[in-house]
Amino acid sequence: MSENLDWIDFDNQHVWHPYSAVGSDLPVFPVVSADGVRLRLADGRELIDGMSSWWCAIHGYNHPELKRAIQQQLDTMPHVMFGGLTHQPAVALAEKLIEITPGPLQTVFFADSGSVAVEVAMKMAIQYWRDKALPEKQRFLTIRRGYHGDTFGAMSVCDPDTGMHTLFSGILPQQLFVDAPRCYFGHPCKGDGAKALRKKLRKHHSHIAAVILEPIVQGAGGMRFYSSEYLKEVRSLCDQYGVLLILDEIATGFGRTGKLFACEHAKIAADIMCVGKSLTGGTMSLAATLTTEEVSKTISQGDPGLFMHGPTFMANPLACSAALASLNLLLDSPWQERIKHIETGLQQGLAPCRELPQVNEVRVLGAIGVVEMKKPVDMNQVQPCFVDAGVWVRPFGKLVYLMPPYIIDQNDLNTLTSAVFKVVEKCPI
Repeated sequence: MSENLDWIDFDNQHVWHPYSAVGSDLPVFPVVSADGVRLRLADGRELIDGMSSWWCAIHGYNHPELKRAIQQQLDTMPHVMFGGLTHQPAVALAEKLIEITPGPLQTVFFADSGSVAVEVAMKMAIQYWRDKALPEKQRFLTIRRGYHGDTFGAMSVCDPDTGMHTLFSGILPQQLFVDAPRCYFGHPCKGDGAKALRKKLRKHHSHIAAVILEPIVQGAGGMRFYSSEYLKEVRSLCDQYGVLLILDEIATGFGRTGKLFACEHAKIAADIMCVGKSLTGGTMSLAATLTTEEVSKTISQGDPGLFMHGPTFMANPLACSAALASLNLLLDSPWQERIKHIETGLQQGLAPCRELPQVNEVRVLGAIGVVEMKKPVDMNQVQPCFVDAGVWVRPFGKLVYLMPPYIIDQNDLNTLTSAVFKVVEKCPI
């Protein structure tokens, strides 16, 4: 392929992008390098990244510690199958994850992506109840406006009406849904906040394997922040009715909400928990599903005496080394102060958007800032406006939101929030 920009034309004609059509007229911007919080485009422009590459590049780009960890592992062993073999990076990472996640989570299954981690969690729940001689417990209960991934099991617990996967609704497993909580984060749930969930559990608990939720923050389903009291009540109801609780911390894990894991806001723990996205600091694809000894022992001692899942690239040594370096980098940093600094900057910088007539709501939690519009944005119009403003912001639906890298400084954060206000105010979106 030639050294000029012919590759961009090839991309447009032959390469799928997320949620896109081949040959789409939606703009795609070629990136040639990334460093710190900046992306450099092929035309020389630099953009301040407000998305952390879909929330994973929490340390920014090209971080020397992450590069060093990957290079050292590359020189030793870039990959080896995990079936019948093991290696130190995987064991060290598992040890670290068990150390930092809520108490009862004691075993780790490594996966390739967040969607696969959710599939693994759902299969664990079903196999657990089968091995407890309750094979009829195969369904899942969740709240509307959630998002858990793009594979079939994960799609089945995404919002069935407003989600991205309604095209497949006729062939997906039929799960149980209740309305999303209306009590906002930081506010009490007046009365019985989980009344609808309680009603579903009372009626269907004998067929429910688990409740699955994104704790505190509903991410790609709407960027909604709900009360920790609701999450506490969900944990109590799961215990009362004998169902497992799966928490999807793929977007919220590793500090994004101001706690290391969002469930810590409610001081509860899951029976099964999924992590991913920022696990490797945005360097490699890796996710993990953690569970309790009760779940893992039941499955391991049941029939056929093993868990029925095993990805080819499970526990890839390069990814495990990058993840361990990323976690150490995070834990050794003043990450709580950084998240609080970002939260304050987002609150102040996005506040003027509340006065705009096209804006429905502005909300901020930790290093997440959301401007919800009254109407869906026009991506053909809005994406170039953000690029022209020198920032990378990728809206979806009615949402213009920011999830910047944790290392962002005040000036760059101000530039991001100012760009959001200006684009929302003036760009025909």
